[in-house]
Amino acid sequence: MDTTKAVTIVGGGLAGLTAAIHLSKIGLKVVVIEKNEFPKHKVCGEYISNETLSYLDWLSINISELNPAYISKLDFSTADGKRVSCDLPLGGFGISRYALDAFLCKKALQNGCEIIHDYVDDIDYKNDLFTVSTLNNRIISSEIVIGAFGKRSNIDQKLKREFIQKKSHWLAVKAHYSGEFPNDVVGLHNFEGGYCGVSKVENNVINICYLASYESFKKHKSIEDYQNQIVSKNPHLKMIFDSSKMIFETPLTISQISFDKKATVENHVLMIGDTAGLIHPLCGNGMAIAIHSAKNVSELIGDFYENKIKSRDELEKKHIAEWNGNFKKRLRIGRILAFLLQKQKLSAVLMKIMIKFPFLITIIIKQTHGKSIIVECPKFQ
Repeated sequence: MDTTKAVTIVGGGLAGLTAAIHLSKIGLKVVVIEKNEFPKHKVCGEYISNETLSYLDWLSINISELNPAYISKLDFSTADGKRVSCDLPLGGFGISRYALDAFLCKKALQNGCEIIHDYVDDIDYKNDLFTVSTLNNRIISSEIVIGAFGKRSNIDQKLKREFIQKKSHWLAVKAHYSGEFPNDVVGLHNFEGGYCGVSKVENNVINICYLASYESFKKHKSIEDYQNQIVSKNPHLKMIFDSSKMIFETPLTISQISFDKKATVENHVLMIGDTAGLIHPLCGNGMAIAIHSAKNVSELIGDFYENKIKSRDELEKKHIAEWNGNFKKRLRIGRILAFLLQKQKLSAVLMKIMIKFPFLITIIIKQTHGKSIIVECPKFQ
């Protein structure tokens, strides 16, 4: 079956669905191709900075309908248990991807988007037009394609992206738990070989998601063994695991997570969210970046169809400039922080400084988070 749309979005996660809702709101015909059915759990920290709220309101996405946990405090510790706490400058909210992605999918459908559940087999660009083919023999033609297919995909291989050629040494583990944990706190706890985020989502559920180096993980027989022997060496994480009960039958895992730099445009495909660049989980801001990047690309595509942007080349250059201007510094600081915290002696010194001067951690948070998103997005007439 052949379909022709103004914009095809490959990937129906947070970034892809947000872009679909925005583009349909301004009058463009959009198709989203997503391999998974909704709802579905995903490996994710499930914390979103409040910098996104004004934009979500503009999209008519009422997050309060999902009963999120409202988070205003950060609890941070190094691997040996040294701890510092502070208020989050903007605050945020906790919501599961299981609930949020399904909610956004429903909104996209209400806006008139077409959502196809299929695997993308290839993206071909020729004569200023994209042809996207799926495993179930669907052919979609579009003038614009947005890449929102997550951290790692077979499409990265098809496009021969540079980062995918390198072996990555990180994996992530995530599960939901019942137990006692403050509603208003996001915990970011370091352990030998990784980092763990802990916070509430809707329905009083605790989300625990950690990133681990393959080198530290491969020595252990199971996830449970690794958590008991390595992750729980941090006394704060041990207390959390000991006082919580896993709701999932088994934890979710994802491997080969790459924090290498990624090209923002590949073969004229405009990349957003994790597909364009992944911030370290200890910064707690990946979901906000996904939403913000969807806004940026949607505004540029709107300008392109209003002829304010005169060519594809100009569109691509502006997209790269927007990404770099908003996120390049955040991603770089995230990589630096991750490097420093893996140096045990150095991280101990840094923690002593932050305990003595706690305002410094607020400054660091501001460097990895954005300001409230300003919405200047008039509807097409």
